[in-house]
Amino acid sequence: MAALLEQYRERIRTELDRVVAFWLKYSHDQEYGGFFTCIGKDGKIYDELKYVWLQGRQVWMYCRLYRTVERFHQPEILEAAKSGGAFLKRFARVQSSDGPGKCAFCLTRDGRAVKVQRTIFSECFYIMAMDELSRVTGDEEMQVDSESMMDQLVHWVRVDSSGLGRPQLPGDSPVNSMAVPMMLLCLVDQLTEGREKQAEKYRELGEWCVKQILQHVQRNGKAILENVSPDGKEIPGCQGRLQNPGHALEAGWFLLQYAKAQGDAKLQTLAVEMFMEVPFLTGWDKQHGGLFYFLDADGHCPTQLEWNMKLWWPHCEALISYLMAYSHFRESAWLDRFKQVYDYTFSHFPDQEHGEWFGYLSQQGEVVLDFKGGPFKGFFHVPRCLYMCEKMLDRLLAKSDCI
Repeated sequence: MAALLEQYRERIRTELDRVVAFWLKYSHDQEYGGFFTCIGKDGKIYDELKYVWLQGRQVWMYCRLYRTVERFHQPEILEAAKSGGAFLKRFARVQSSDGPGKCAFCLTRDGRAVKVQRTIFSECFYIMAMDELSRVTGDEEMQVDSESMMDQLVHWVRVDSSGLGRPQLPGDSPVNSMAVPMMLLCLVDQLTEGREKQAEKYRELGEWCVKQILQHVQRNGKAILENVSPDGKEIPGCQGRLQNPGHALEAGWFLLQYAKAQGDAKLQTLAVEMFMEVPFLTGWDKQHGGLFYFLDADGHCPTQLEWNMKLWWPHCEALISYLMAYSHFRESAWLDRFKQVYDYTFSHFPDQEHGEWFGYLSQQGEVVLDFKGGPFKGFFHVPRCLYMCEKMLDRLLAKSDCI
């Protein structure tokens, strides 16, 4: 068993080095700061637009690697993170009449706002970036800034959503989208690491997030639905039947991580059995392998055109989920699941010629879109997955009972 885990670790470590090298080489904008994210398969920039959530993700990832992995404690990585942070600080927020407002979704190369979304996700990754950057630089102002933005998000989500700019239309019923409490739970973990004051401040929010996520367990535990009503009931139509296996798996490891920190054994088990096994068993393509992107709980064809494609990030979340489940419970079934996902992922997504991973495959596993970065794929899911898996394998191999 130790030999197998060492084999996984060596491949994952090598792949992480290649992915980091790709983004260090091709993504830095030396003229205006920040990062290019629209990058072709061979590293060529095909669009200069800068997406705020991807800028934030790249700052966070660079800082986390710099802070916690010795071989990435490099001046080049720190300076790139600082550059990205400065770009975000200067340009991300769109000014409103009553002061700094929402973050833009998309900026020109030199930082002018192009588009604002009526969601919270640009702000979420702004928070992650600034908080993690504050940890490596010691800049308390950044940490205060991130916490201030967090408090604004909580207000939008739980008190008054009008600041998001969405009109309240008579036929548009409120929905509990799993993405919102998931992301807030992720931010609670980020902001409270090693900080007792913040842990106490956000304790109730963490508990609320968990309750909101658990509402998505539907149909007597046989389905994780992406959208439910605010009181946890199934909603009609395609929106209500939508399943996103990768998202549910990501929620699984968020919940397991939270439950471990809280010492909640019941939630630990539920995280694996409901949010990992249920979406995996329904979402795995038994004919071609890999995870479907979307599914309909009643078996109808999903209306999303890409529903049967195999995307990079759900497989990243599945790798984290099952290795975390195995690390915690030491049940061989979870390592078998990890192996199943690992074998598919590493035989389909990595680009052996140019480095980094392709993101979008057909149902049959052929590359459909060959770029390495775009409006939704940046320096985040792949390196976060590889980083977390390497760390977990380090801990497993350091223990004599790794079997």
